[in-house]
Amino acid sequence: MGDEGNLRSVNRRQLIRSAGLAAGGLALGASAVRAAPPQKPDPLITEIQDAARYLGDGVVAKPYGQPSKFEKHVIRRDVEWLTASRESSVSFTPLHELDGTITPSGLCFERHHSGVAEIDPGKHRLMINGLVDKPMVFTLADLKRFPGRVSRTYFLECAANSGMEWRGAQLNGAQFTHGMVHNVVYTGIPLKAVLEEAGLKNNGKWLLVEGADAAAMTRSIPIEKALNDCLLVWAMNGEALRPEQGYPLRIVVPGWEGNMWVKWLRRIEVGDQPWHHREETSKYTDLLADGRSRRFTFIMDAKSVVTNPSPQAPLRFKGPNTLSGLAWSGRGTIRRVDVSLDGGRNWRSARIDGTPTPLSLTRFYVDFDWGGQELLVQSRAVDDTGYVQPTKSELRQVRGTNSIYHNNGIQTWLVKANGETENVEVS
Repeated sequence: MGDEGNLRSVNRRQLIRSAGLAAGGLALGASAVRAAPPQKPDPLITEIQDAARYLGDGVVAKPYGQPSKFEKHVIRRDVEWLTASRESSVSFTPLHELDGTITPSGLCFERHHSGVAEIDPGKHRLMINGLVDKPMVFTLADLKRFPGRVSRTYFLECAANSGMEWRGAQLNGAQFTHGMVHNVVYTGIPLKAVLEEAGLKNNGKWLLVEGADAAAMTRSIPIEKALNDCLLVWAMNGEALRPEQGYPLRIVVPGWEGNMWVKWLRRIEVGDQPWHHREETSKYTDLLADGRSRRFTFIMDAKSVVTNPSPQAPLRFKGPNTLSGLAWSGRGTIRRVDVSLDGGRNWRSARIDGTPTPLSLTRFYVDFDWGGQELLVQSRAVDDTGYVQPTKSELRQVRGTNSIYHNNGIQTWLVKANGETENVEVS
């Protein structure tokens, strides 16, 4: 891993702080940063630097663009002990290293059940069968010729995102607690167009979507969702899907748990009821405190996280600082994000960057002055349905602590006097 310190478990499972953290030098709404006047001439500004002396590389010196050599290596990471093998495992988006809302294609988290399938697009086929008038098989070229091509920006979140945090603070970093999410521009066609081409029968109420990987990933999708906003896509962020993201074809199920966004899509069967396959019975159900399980909990509810400061991105300077984070909701559009610096005793509305779009990540900011005192940093998302992101205690009152999936409780970071930041829990 190379960053074991970020994965240490927090000894204090629950942290209760008294009021007053907002006092003693903390001012929301940061003052302007003023550079100190130089004591002597700075050669970095008074002398010509090498970049201005010599010619640089010409065009296409790097045919596929790469980051500057002066930038640290930003990568996805995994947590080896979470799963038995990397072929059926997950990597995490480095949320603390990103700004804006679009996730670079090379940094989108991965979730595989049998490793990455390598598929020749010229040999790939999509079959539509079951309760249709005309069972059909399409090549990728056939799909690309369909009218109605669209590009849409959506978040994709694994249902297990934050799953390790159900019983208390565990993984020390936003990348590890919330990094099973990414947000990209998908290009493809509405699933509705292909289903209509095959001719849906009146008793067709559910779809079974199946992947071409060795796990033969399958999930059931209600027909109402399929005809509403599901897409068949072959591109992300303006280029072909990456192999780990389902190249050459995947389904997009906006706002719903990522396991349903089947990659390497090869077959869609129309039926009159759900299939109750492995990934919707023994997996991707929510075990409650009384032993019952919730099933078909498709929607990813409103959620947010402060990415800076966070354990992998501590505060480094006193004075003016900018808090940054992400919010999203599978029910619609983020309308407001509240931020607390004292563990939820006092809240203020964050500054939303740009105009939020439905079922997509929203970036938020808070400018503040920091005097070196401890902070308990939280964020709380509110979407346009009126849904308010719950505290972890509120979530546990309904769900207990047996679950793995759909943990959207409020996250807390403890910022220490030296700026170091730790995953804790306020209850």
